[in-house]
Amino acid sequence: MYRKAHKRPCSKVEGHRPGGERTSKAVCLMASGGWPILELVRQIALSYAFGRRDAASPISHPLIDLLQAVQEEGSISGAARRLGQSYRHTWGELRRWETELDRALLVWERGQAARLTEFGQKLMWAERQAQARLAPQIEALQAGLERVFAVAFDDTAHILTLFASHDDALPLLREQAIVQAKLHLDVRFCGSVDAIAGLNAGRCTLAGFHVPPTPTSGTLAQRTYQPLLQPGQHKIIGFARRRQGLAVAPGNPLRLQSFADLARNKARYVNRAVGAGTRVLAEQLLAEAGLRQEHVSGWNREEPSHAAVVQAVLSGDADAGLVIEAAARRLALDFVPLLEEDYYLVCLKSALDEPPIAALRDLLQQPAWNMQLAQLPGYAPRRSGEVLSLHRELPWWRFPKDR
Repeated sequence: MYRKAHKRPCSKVEGHRPGGERTSKAVCLMASGGWPILELVRQIALSYAFGRRDAASPISHPLIDLLQAVQEEGSISGAARRLGQSYRHTWGELRRWETELDRALLVWERGQAARLTEFGQKLMWAERQAQARLAPQIEALQAGLERVFAVAFDDTAHILTLFASHDDALPLLREQAIVQAKLHLDVRFCGSVDAIAGLNAGRCTLAGFHVPPTPTSGTLAQRTYQPLLQPGQHKIIGFARRRQGLAVAPGNPLRLQSFADLARNKARYVNRAVGAGTRVLAEQLLAEAGLRQEHVSGWNREEPSHAAVVQAVLSGDADAGLVIEAAARRLALDFVPLLEEDYYLVCLKSALDEPPIAALRDLLQQPAWNMQLAQLPGYAPRRSGEVLSLHRELPWWRFPKDR
């Protein structure tokens, strides 16, 4: 079981002196702090357990505990008694770790107490160094985990997973939900189409999407969203009305007022990705202007969010992009309003009366939240928190079907 500890040499790099003499030298990488790394560092996997903290040792490892017990007791049997384990289990663990690490851990000579090999001693030293050097970070990590898991053990707190189209009001709502309702919104921004698809696939409880008010028959919005929503299965909740338009450089140097101007003035446009609600809106505006994609320079350039589109315009990489007003105003760009749209939240009927959704609906209807929402540029509350009629808000199912 016990093998002589061995050292691995540094790797060598061979070369030649100008006269042709062959040379070699050891190459040792240096870690931060000047520690030499003689070979690839073994990876460390972290885990955690529920229990009381050990103030003297913020992190622990069963092998280090075992080595310390052997070192202090002088025998495997003494270490087993100290750890409350059987001799057979302790012996088996030592053999397992020697195989795992490919190193001998103990030296046992007849008539002598068991002692650690040099490698075993270095493991103990490394663990003490880690405890000393990383104690503040470890304590911060422990405190962070405890704060997060405190929510799980708090019967009055709720978690609500929300996939949503990018929106400036949702981060504010997330902050208020924690303070006012002990509701933790797990918001993941994606396109409107992907958000509803995630809801239907069971990956979230709530989805956020946006469409122009009083949508008409035959629009791209109808063709996009109607197949994803089913009356009787989905329930929509009012959230906000917001303004969309073109973000342009200060002073609007190209005098852009519409999508037709993008083509007429040869403006460089920056688009949103396919699946984003704003991309659906842009394609509808393009069709209403009687244009095709190739008529607009930069149509195929895509950015993942309103903020990224605004940044492209601000940096001069693009002349215009379709965004919400709040995003343009935040970076002091000019904004050309084109239309208002309604932002809805949607859930399955079966989830509507569950505590997380009920808590959110109550928060959305509070005057304080509606006042805060109205302060965002281009935003206004619209029946926030109310359960709305899908047929009345999105009357696509009442339109005659194309023959």
